[in-house]
Amino acid sequence: MKVSIIIPCYNEEEMISLYYKEMKKVMNKMKKVEFELIFINDGSTDKTLDILRDLSKNKDVRYISFSRNFGKEAGIYAGLKYATGDYVGLMDVDLQDPPEMLIEMYNILEEKEYDCVATRRVSREGEPPIRSFFARMYYKIINKISKTEIVDGARDFRLMTRQMVDSILEVTEYNRFSKGIFSWVGYKTKWLEYKNVERAAGTSKWSFWKLFLYSLDSITAFSTVPLSIAAIFGVLFCLVAFVIIIFIIVRTLIFGDPTSGWPSMACIMFLIGGVQLLCTGIIGQYLSKTYLEVKNRPVYIVKETEKDLKNK
Repeated sequence: MKVSIIIPCYNEEEMISLYYKEMKKVMNKMKKVEFELIFINDGSTDKTLDILRDLSKNKDVRYISFSRNFGKEAGIYAGLKYATGDYVGLMDVDLQDPPEMLIEMYNILEEKEYDCVATRRVSREGEPPIRSFFARMYYKIINKISKTEIVDGARDFRLMTRQMVDSILEVTEYNRFSKGIFSWVGYKTKWLEYKNVERAAGTSKWSFWKLFLYSLDSITAFSTVPLSIAAIFGVLFCLVAFVIIIFIIVRTLIFGDPTSGWPSMACIMFLIGGVQLLCTGIIGQYLSKTYLEVKNRPVYIVKETEKDLKNK
């Protein structure tokens, strides 16, 4: 059996050698399995590419280098397309995904009962409390508004059968959210739980703001509920406006004082204006995604692979 492992990298010069060293320990324990490690250089500006070039001298290492930074989702998609293994896995290079778990994941798939073995964190030790709070809120919200289940604490770290990978590759959308796609395609998944592991070296490239934007992308990718909310706001404020108009007419006829109460009226106008802008923004998010899809641009552009290096 051949196992392909996809490892997206962005400015990870401190981690690549450490990761490969730990993976070799696992690979030596699984002697009957042929491994293919596919590193994705996502437009790194440090020495990541130089290290990958040197590492590709090993027969079990391949790499793909993008022309610029296209994002982790593009890296995952590229890795899935290039992978040739019977089983295909995803891992982070920072060793927050324990490599030794691959042994158990492989054994489970070999029993042919499951199509995918995925992992989820059961703790967030070492993570800022505010970040953990918003992460929990995000999972609660998206699972209420989306028909596709997104497992709380789910990691990209997983091992899949070739059939499941081929199904994922049929989803060719430009705006990708892999965790949602993995769930959307179906197939039987076994979940393994583990406690949070901190990075072995370097710093995370995911800031709070990037995670926030990523969460918005996932919501627009797998739910249309925000559009329904915008429509509900529109109907609700039309009804409120109608009631206010009737109230003003009646008050004017009875008391003959149409000018009093302008501060409250100004507040109402600002409130309605704000809601209108919010609804317009929600619609704009969906329109922007549609705009990017219809342009049909490639998800990524490959500048160099290990084959180009060997041909030089």
